[in-house]
Amino acid sequence: VQLQASGGGLVQPGGSLRLSCAASVRSFNNYYMGWFRQAPGKEREFVAALSGSGRRTNYADSVKGRFTISRDNAENTVYLQMNSLKPEDTAAYYCAAGYVGTLRVDPMGYDYWGQGTLVTVSS
Repeated sequence: VQLQASGGGLVQPGGSLRLSCAASVRSFNNYYMGWFRQAPGKEREFVAALSGSGRRTNYADSVKGRFTISRDNAENTVYLQMNSLKPEDTAAYYCAAGYVGTLRVDPMGYDYWGQGTLVTVSS
């Protein structure tokens, strides 16, 4: 399984970005997907997760109401729509895939990782 994240960039506070993560895998809907982020000098932290069907989601408290995770199983892609961005959202964002099972918020619950895409929120 290979994951390719994209969509990061520089945005002003209050702005929006949409991250994408394309997966090269068969039976994409068998994988729950997650987004994590890691700021300089900090540990990787959970952002959002989505079940294979797309019906179940989980969000970190810090992003609830601002970020939305979604997926297109026909395109093998998961998205993270980020609105009302804050400087504290600045980090490298990573997508991850886990095979079957319940949604996980810990990185150990994921089997495959993409490379990071950098999001910088600054005026």
